[in-house]
Amino acid sequence: MNTNAKFGFLLAAILSVSGCSAINTAVSKRNLEVKTTMSETIWLDPVSASQRTIFLQVRNTTDKQIDIQQELKEKLTQKGYSVVQDPAAAHYWLQANVLKAEKMDPASAQGFLNSGYGGALSGAAIGALAAASATSHSNTIGAAGLIGGAIGLVGNALVEDVYYALITDVRVVEKTDNKVTSTEVAQLSNGNSGALNTSISSVDNKKRFQTRVLSNANQVNLEFEEAKPVLVEDLTTSISGIF
Repeated sequence: MNTNAKFGFLLAAILSVSGCSAINTAVSKRNLEVKTTMSETIWLDPVSASQRTIFLQVRNTTDKQIDIQQELKEKLTQKGYSVVQDPAAAHYWLQANVLKAEKMDPASAQGFLNSGYGGALSGAAIGALAAASATSHSNTIGAAGLIGGAIGLVGNALVEDVYYALITDVRVVEKTDNKVTSTEVAQLSNGNSGALNTSISSVDNKKRFQTRVLSNANQVNLEFEEAKPVLVEDLTTSISGIF
């Protein structure tokens, strides 16, 4: 086998091995997966059909255009609830704020993504070892190692394991015939060495519940606009499931 043929064979082997990580990611994460988790369960007492009225208030404090109100309203209506405009006429208040909508760091969030530099170094090492087994020429060994490293970098650059998340705070208020005492406590920083505690107590006929919902979307090379519809679908399904 001449030198050119040997070198071509080495490059093919390097390409195959160096691209394994990227190929595995592309194949295993080719389908969009969405998971939604609620931090706390909210238990509501069963009510009659006449009391199935909800005042809906939705906010979005992220930097992205996300509208969950219409889809949430449709899901509640399908469950037999009427969404009303007057909070005084509603048996329930449902308040939600989309707090965060952003690309997550796969390494810290799920631990699925290997370092790009790690893949490049592995490619370089494999290239050098493969060349050494076929030729003793130091220039060929160095060139093969560099090409293997470049292949690892390119592969990891083209294939990215992406996670997007929606984090939403949810509050449910339920009217009751009983008197309910609520105490709200706030802590404000007072410089670097102190804090100011403020508490407000009130008595009314409303029970209040709070929870947080996390929806994760994962796919290779995922864009937020692709993830948004399924994230909103899962999020609104989870919130409407409270009722």
